[in-house]
Amino acid sequence: MKWFSKLARIELVLIYLVIIAGSVVRMTGSGMGCPDWPKCFGYLIPPTERSQLEWHPDTEFKKGQIIIVDESLRVASSDFTTANSYSETNWQLYTKHDYAIFNPFHTWTEYINRLFGALSGIPMFLLFVLSLFYLKKDWKLFILSFFGFFMLAFEAWLGKLVVDGNLIPGSITIHMMGALLIVAILCLILIRSSPSIISKKTSLISFKWILAFSLFLTLVQIVIGTQIREQVDGFNHNGIERAEWVAGLDWKFYFHRSFSIAIVLMNVWIWNFNRKHSMGFKYFNWILIIIAIEILLGVLLNYFEMPKFAQPSHLLLGTFLFGLQFYALAKLFSSEALRKNTQII
Repeated sequence: MKWFSKLARIELVLIYLVIIAGSVVRMTGSGMGCPDWPKCFGYLIPPTERSQLEWHPDTEFKKGQIIIVDESLRVASSDFTTANSYSETNWQLYTKHDYAIFNPFHTWTEYINRLFGALSGIPMFLLFVLSLFYLKKDWKLFILSFFGFFMLAFEAWLGKLVVDGNLIPGSITIHMMGALLIVAILCLILIRSSPSIISKKTSLISFKWILAFSLFLTLVQIVIGTQIREQVDGFNHNGIERAEWVAGLDWKFYFHRSFSIAIVLMNVWIWNFNRKHSMGFKYFNWILIIIAIEILLGVLLNYFEMPKFAQPSHLLLGTFLFGLQFYALAKLFSSEALRKNTQII
């Protein structure tokens, strides 16, 4: 079982790296740095100069490679070598979207994001393969590993739709929810592969459900925050000055800002309960630290024209908060189940 735990930890780190990379992509406006998927301009390794995406005579092109002609994308319909003059014969118009801008920084930022995504698939696949050998011994571990692998594949497919649709509104929020679900699955795999009983008996049922409610509040806050991020991306795409972004946001921004008060109060109560009853959960100390930093970043975003570094940091810490809360909650339920089984035996 130790390999399950090791692989799950590695995968969890990689998923958070993907979240960081994805938030940097959004922060820098690099989401369409690669206009196609899974390749980038039809290449396994993307170009670094605009000249590589221009038509040249006596040049060999492979099927699927892309060039920019008259500010539109053209895709090679087959393998061929160009003649002395440009001809539409071997080219097809790229019809999935009309975004035909090449910015090497944006392209490589998006490409690195995809590399992290591909890398994260390796330990998840190994978890699934390893779970096959434990199918009879622990079928639930197999289900979790399979569902985790499936969700990672779904996230990759959704990423393709996001690119093909030129960052369709709403798809980014769904993408984030998928990432959080993968984090939750990995937490469950960690707990199941390394079961343990919490020394302090958590007989107060209300505490578990209050913790569950706190997790729900965090999830709502992340969803609203992601939708605000989509609005900000729209401002950036339309060339609106950064200083005008906060004023242009709708009710979601004010709800998100005020809702943080409920999250602070709820988690302070949970932290105090944990301390008062000697529950032994160190996670709650980290939860309060994360919330404090989140509030500081929120102040910076609100009053200092949304500095670039604060945007991905705010999002990343929100996902950390979700992961810690979910792990603590799952650990409570798992420990109680183990204790009951031990008593029965």
